[in-house]
Amino acid sequence: MKTVFLASLLGGVLLAGGPAMAAGLTFAVVAPDAGPLAILGQQVRDGARFAAEANGDTVVEIPEACDETDGDNIAKAILSAGADAAVGFLCTEGLAASLPALAEAKVPAITLSVRSGILMEDALKKNWPLFRLAPGPRAEADKAVEIITRDWKSEPFALIDDGTIHARELVETVRLRLEDVGMKAAFVDTFRSAQEQQLTLVRRLAKTGVTHVFLGGDRTDVAVIARDAAAEKQPLTLLGGEALIGADPTVAMTDGVQAIALPDYQSQPEGEPVVKAMLARDIVAEGYVLPAHAAVTALAAAARTEGGDLAEKLATGRFETAIGPIAFGADHELGTNPYRLLVWKAGAFVPADTAPESE
Repeated sequence: MKTVFLASLLGGVLLAGGPAMAAGLTFAVVAPDAGPLAILGQQVRDGARFAAEANGDTVVEIPEACDETDGDNIAKAILSAGADAAVGFLCTEGLAASLPALAEAKVPAITLSVRSGILMEDALKKNWPLFRLAPGPRAEADKAVEIITRDWKSEPFALIDDGTIHARELVETVRLRLEDVGMKAAFVDTFRSAQEQQLTLVRRLAKTGVTHVFLGGDRTDVAVIARDAAAEKQPLTLLGGEALIGADPTVAMTDGVQAIALPDYQSQPEGEPVVKAMLARDIVAEGYVLPAHAAVTALAAAARTEGGDLAEKLATGRFETAIGPIAFGADHELGTNPYRLLVWKAGAFVPADTAPESE
């Protein structure tokens, strides 16, 4: 049984079998091939091609300029290639311009990156076949509220942000939703970012008696706050958002700091067979590689099932992929919030449910 599952995952599809089996699918892979985003575009192409080739399917590479020059050229290229579906779309411009023509041709598109709420609202109203493998615009706040209401019910907590638009909106959304369920923060404030030390903030938090803090801020600021809290012997549980992910050689992160972010898919058990097979071909499954592989996997599996056009089957199916099971809701967003609770342990953020206990 295990052999069958691994073979299916490596091939990118759990085959439905029978007369509905489609062959020779064509996938348009829309991604930058030049400029600062070219490295991300190559990740998309590597992942999509690896999944498609294992099934005898075809990948057509379509460059994405990520500016107003994309216009309707991307849609024309997709349709000219006779593509059954399109994946990638790291930028809004080309995706938004392409969707009307793709809808007319019944060619579904899966974006791996674009998070615009307005674009998805338009797509749903106009029946455009857009699906989002990236987190939706509310997913980060949704996960923060889920974690805080689950784990902090009996804890005095603070909500603070660095004053930037995203951080302020994130924290304010979380505050309002927590108050709706009767959880009121003991301390709410905006802190000064990009400071070499945050002792004043740490001492203010200590005076309020809070033990848990949700922060809207970047990695460096949170690292400084965690460091100074440890120096002041203030046992604060710090939880931040996706901005905590990313390299920062200037300030070391403190063990125990938590983050709401996407996991490193190449370290997850679902993708292990694909990761190993990719390494054998000198492909490192980082960044968009596994999400692109998963998008092609889901599309190919949907195409090989009975009933409806491809977009309809994609909207109603559930597909095993290298990043875990994928299913889309009625809003064409992922049915399960992709964000996870991560915790910093021994030099990396790892899923909290798999992190080793501190000695």
